[in-house]
Amino acid sequence: MIRSLRASKRCTPPALNSHELSRLARALQIICLLALTCVLVQAQEEALTYQGDVQVRAALAVRRLTHKDPLVRQRAAEELARLRASDKKKLIEGYRLQEKNKRVQLALDWALYRMGKEENLYAIVRALDSPRRNQAYAYLSELDSPAPLYALLPRVNDLTQIRLLEVLARIGDAETLRRIEPYLSSPDARVADAARFAEREIKLRLNGSGVRTESNGEAP
Repeated sequence: MIRSLRASKRCTPPALNSHELSRLARALQIICLLALTCVLVQAQEEALTYQGDVQVRAALAVRRLTHKDPLVRQRAAEELARLRASDKKKLIEGYRLQEKNKRVQLALDWALYRMGKEENLYAIVRALDSPRRNQAYAYLSELDSPAPLYALLPRVNDLTQIRLLEVLARIGDAETLRRIEPYLSSPDARVADAARFAEREIKLRLNGSGVRTESNGEAP
């Protein structure tokens, strides 16, 4: 018993006085400030690296627009669209004028739209009624908002309306429900079906359901 008590006394750390506690608190504050400074510096370095990386990626993508393989050119245009490299817009406009391949043209239209040339969206919507409808559908599904599509919906033919409603089914929001309401009673049964499908899909999403219904067959 005596030995155990002596051992416990030896293991008990000495109590710190107020002066020592104050010094320890200041040391901890300095350590925390140094750690925070390191984190902020690292974040700034990563941001600068990312900005530089975007510029490098954009430059490489522009170079690939001269590749003889149209698929390589298409992927390069899509990379520029993702990067939204607006400083390359004038250059991309030149490539768009000289491009002969339809799929690459569409990819360049998408890149230019993402760079701020809003009128190019109409070319992508019109492509829904073409052999490139799947490509156009994929681009339109990446829109940040369905709002730019509302004004185009009444300006296109019935088949394009159907496919545009399929896009809205995927990206639409509460405002979309109001916008597509007139199409629910369209004299074209296919348009009405597409509008009902869009309405159902949007409501499911807004209600937080993860269940998706089957397409009416018009989507890619």
